[in-house]
Amino acid sequence: MAVKPRPNPVHIISLGGGVQSTTIAHMAAAGIIKPMPAAAVFADTQSESSETYRHLDGLRSELNFPIVTLETGDLARDSTALIEPRAGGKKYVNALIPAFYTMNDKKVMINRRCTRNYKIVPIRRYSRQYFERGVSQWIGISTDEAQRMRDSDVGYVVNRYPLIELGMSRQDCLQWLRDHKKRIPPKSSCYFCPFHSDAHWYDMKKDRPWEFNKAVAYERQMWEANEKSETRYIKPFLHQSRIPLDEVEFRSDGYRDGFGNDCSGSCGV
Repeated sequence: MAVKPRPNPVHIISLGGGVQSTTIAHMAAAGIIKPMPAAAVFADTQSESSETYRHLDGLRSELNFPIVTLETGDLARDSTALIEPRAGGKKYVNALIPAFYTMNDKKVMINRRCTRNYKIVPIRRYSRQYFERGVSQWIGISTDEAQRMRDSDVGYVVNRYPLIELGMSRQDCLQWLRDHKKRIPPKSSCYFCPFHSDAHWYDMKKDRPWEFNKAVAYERQMWEANEKSETRYIKPFLHQSRIPLDEVEFRSDGYRDGFGNDCSGSCGV
């Protein structure tokens, strides 16, 4: 059931740092999308790609409204931490990301909690300060991703999709940015995200080897954490081949990104 809009809500942009939400931010700053938002809100996992942080640094000086950064924790650290239950149960790994693993010869993924815990929840907490007025949250989903649209599940937030209203696809966003001489944003995601396409991993390995090596080290930290856990041991991988990341031969026709599976519209836009 859709949430009913309130008469005078506070308008905020859910800024992922990718093409779509950046386009919305620039169009809002130019007065094309109205009213002027109070802020663009970026939920920082502290594990975003270096390109995303660089892009956001530049974007701050180009907008006539603030970018508010919210933090819940460090996703890389938190997702390799061992949890010790209060009731004296067995220690287990705080699995947050949708890593790939094999169990009983069946290929599966770990249930994802990173988007909700590190993207949705921080923005929800931020929005609660405007509980009385309500919030119109602008989300950067374009026409080619319309299946990702969702109604808000809390009464004080209404989700708005400006690109859907304008009939704009991701390619339309890219063209708008080029036509208005704006920088083209990188794909927004954590540097170790298992949803990366083969092309993304290949480019990272070639162009940002230090960041690729961070992802390799993170994958090994996941293995070490799982070996120390007292529950059933499952070895997680960042690539769907279930091969260590530094041994994968990335192919142009290989795994395509899995962001289309994202149910919240909070990652990759």
